[in-house]
Amino acid sequence: MLKRTLALAVGLTLSLSTLLAQAADTLKVSAIPDEAPTELLRKFQPLGSYLEQQLGMKVEFVPVSDYPAVVEALATDRIDMAWLGGFTFVQARLKTGNAIPLVQREQDAQFTSKFITADPNVKSLADLKGKTFAFGSVSSTSGSLMPRYFMLQDGIKPETFFSRVGYSGAHDATVAWVQAGKVDAGVLNASVWEKLVKAGKVDTNKVKVFATTPAYYDYNWTVRGTLDPALAAKIKAAFLALDPANPEQKAILDLQAASRFIETKPENYKGIEEAARAADLLK
Repeated sequence: MLKRTLALAVGLTLSLSTLLAQAADTLKVSAIPDEAPTELLRKFQPLGSYLEQQLGMKVEFVPVSDYPAVVEALATDRIDMAWLGGFTFVQARLKTGNAIPLVQREQDAQFTSKFITADPNVKSLADLKGKTFAFGSVSSTSGSLMPRYFMLQDGIKPETFFSRVGYSGAHDATVAWVQAGKVDAGVLNASVWEKLVKAGKVDTNKVKVFATTPAYYDYNWTVRGTLDPALAAKIKAAFLALDPANPEQKAILDLQAASRFIETKPENYKGIEEAARAADLLK
């Protein structure tokens, strides 16, 4: 009986060790759900395959239900890396104390948001007084926080300036709301707007951009602070090595709406933290 018990214990230990080893050999990656889940997965798959080749390990995409979920997943080590907006990074950094931003797209150092409308009479934000308006997710940097911050700087408090404020939940949903006439105007990030226009998913004879925000830092790839530093360094090197002169790698960059990736650092997002505190969005 004792031998059987010991054998069972050893077997369980080996099984657990095997599971832990398999988990350690898998890089779990997620992203804020700022677009449809199928679109996020489509964009990630070629990048995931590239990272598998560069890192010599399995890379798994883990979808999340909302913005807070990706922050919680990083904080509890359920994922290793995530594509975050600037505000979501600030939230993750404050919650974990050690989340590390590795890289950003070149344009993320000078990011903007686009205000759109299907009303030909709207030429500026002032023309929207008393009309309906849509942000993206309440946790979105480019679809909510920074546009709101700049509006407040111009003396526009959305909740009193507009007759109704809605939250579509995602940038592509904001465009759909405006195009369908569900709201008079909305705001979304410039990258998604340009992608949707290029893909012919926006009727530009109907929907137009009438204003653009000043520039700010936005998206980045962040890893959990407890990730092996050597692995984090390899991940960063893999992103920085993506070369637009290589056709296969250019296809990966194009799906990420990136000309190339560059290094980033926590200090780049201080302005977003200040905007969030000014909007009373950080406790």
